[in-house]
Amino acid sequence: MTAAPNPIQWLGYSFGRKLPDSMREWVRNDLVGDWAVPRHLVRSMVPFLPVFVIFMLFPGPWALRASMVLLGVLLALFYSVSYMAQNRSRRLERHGLPADLENAKKMSRQDAEKAAYEKLHGPISS
Repeated sequence: MTAAPNPIQWLGYSFGRKLPDSMREWVRNDLVGDWAVPRHLVRSMVPFLPVFVIFMLFPGPWALRASMVLLGVLLALFYSVSYMAQNRSRRLERHGLPADLENAKKMSRQDAEKAAYEKLHGPISS
């Protein structure tokens, strides 16, 4: 079993810090393993938590403050999804892994789809 980061290390990792080399397999699984996208979305919200807390401390009705937080969450999620591939590549490189590393299940599924398409319609020309 690979070593997992402790909570302090995970917080640093969420903010972009590099984990020790002994956790390289954990990082590989975190970034390209099953459930990598939901983990990315959760991890990407961590740096915004202080901003969301500050929004809740603003004066005014509770619904207005909650709306500010919701708008912030939606905007943060939009950018997180938009830059997910670049973020994954940067994190992989930082941890000494190939930047183009992909999920093995996803790659085999894509290869099977390509083979089925080529069987039906002929080879794909580039």
